[in-house]
Amino acid sequence: MDETARLRKLLKRPLQTEKAVLLIEKSNTYVFEIPPDANKIEIRRAVEKLFEVTVKDVRTVKLPGKKKRLGRYEGYRAGKKKAYVTLAEGQSLELYENV
Repeated sequence: MDETARLRKLLKRPLQTEKAVLLIEKSNTYVFEIPPDANKIEIRRAVEKLFEVTVKDVRTVKLPGKKKRLGRYEGYRAGKKKAYVTLAEGQSLELYENV
């Protein structure tokens, strides 16, 4: 597997919610869903190499799976991990330009 494919696998998908769009407008922070075992250093390198920008800060958060039931059967949805990536002033990602 080449390096670009490995880096793309690290950033599963950008999250486009109301909160994420407000963060982009206010503080130039983008939100990505990432694998549970990814760390901040890997995320920083992936964003900088794939999008050719300067990353100022990376914050991560783990979200537990929600409890769900179907009749009498209970289970849990899979948990998620998100990364909040803040870019340097004047830089942006072209993820949301054509949406």
